[in-house]
Amino acid sequence: MRVVLGPRKWLLLTLALSVVVWLIALAGLLSLARHVHDDVPVLLAKKLPLLKTHPSLIFAGDSRTEYQVDPALAAQLMGKRPGDVVNIAYDAGEPLALLAATRRESDVFRNAHVVTSVAPFIFNEGVKSAAIYPQDVAARLSIAQQMTGFLPMRIGTLIRFIREAFASRLAADEDIADRAPVPPALGLVTIDRAEPKDRWPTSIGAHGHYANWNLSGPKTHFEIAALCDMVKLTAKLSVVIPPWAPRYDRASDPTWHERDDQYVALVENAGRACGFEVINLPSIPELAQSDYADEMHVTAKGVPIYTRALVARLKQ
Repeated sequence: MRVVLGPRKWLLLTLALSVVVWLIALAGLLSLARHVHDDVPVLLAKKLPLLKTHPSLIFAGDSRTEYQVDPALAAQLMGKRPGDVVNIAYDAGEPLALLAATRRESDVFRNAHVVTSVAPFIFNEGVKSAAIYPQDVAARLSIAQQMTGFLPMRIGTLIRFIREAFASRLAADEDIADRAPVPPALGLVTIDRAEPKDRWPTSIGAHGHYANWNLSGPKTHFEIAALCDMVKLTAKLSVVIPPWAPRYDRASDPTWHERDDQYVALVENAGRACGFEVINLPSIPELAQSDYADEMHVTAKGVPIYTRALVARLKQ
């Protein structure tokens, strides 16, 4: 008996087949991306030429080091020669990427004090946004974990992973870490103006870094393990937890207070277990609200203040 499908059923069948084909194609792209992925992203590779001076103090980590630590001033404050202190931090920098650079440039890092900043989103499994999800963590997830964890609402994270995976491989093949021009200002990048006040979050407890709070996922495991692995590959490792803008009050924000304490405890416990120093800077009194460009980054005016405060802690 011949079955005749109506127009509506044909449409549904076509859509279903299209979805299946699309998912298979996406899985194929993800598999290829995992295969070509290099743990050193382009943004970090472009800063590695700074290591040619064999610095003894290397600032690394995320944007709160990239935009806030002046290596030239730090060298002056610590009595070091020009070029002996560099800043290789980059936007959304993660420990796994720094670990890969440490292994790749082992002759430099084994004699250097590495000071790296960390942020809550690095360890919080609940943060899945494309802009800041750690790409090296994504590369360590299976295809099934990637697709079930990010589809359908976070497909942008997978698309970014695919794009960044191919970019990192190209950077490795072209030896960007060695052949790229040396970044100006020893790696410091500054922010010249503040964000409009209507773009600042109303509270830190509701900030995206603390969304869907979960410190027991793959992010937590992989990134903490990376910090621990770096201890044996560096002369000394210091992990910095930078402050937020002073307009926010932890005492009146119980969500922030609770989750931030958990995040700090996670890093401090790992530091005691693995042997790295933890520098927690919940506030820097000398930094005024006017020194901040947004809720977590200082402007160029605040850079010397932040650098001096951090160096003072490193000297203790």
